[in-house]
Amino acid sequence: MRLGILGTIQLAATLVFAAPVGIFGLTRLLEGDTVIGGGAVAIAVGMVALPHYLTTPTDIPMQLGERAVGLVVKTPEDDDDA
Repeated sequence: MRLGILGTIQLAATLVFAAPVGIFGLTRLLEGDTVIGGGAVAIAVGMVALPHYLTTPTDIPMQLGERAVGLVVKTPEDDDDA
């Protein structure tokens, strides 16, 4: 998965919030509290992983724009037929 500059900044911002939750979860797991520790680690992993796999409302205009450009602009491979 390749990230652009904005994607990298978004990932860094997400990690700023997810890292303390993950560290708290790991601490609780090491202390023997598996329910709270496991839940906190799962939340931290979800905070980082879900934005990459789910379509968010901000992704929809970008996807529509990419489809519109794909319909209007021909790629060099399409010009080989002529």
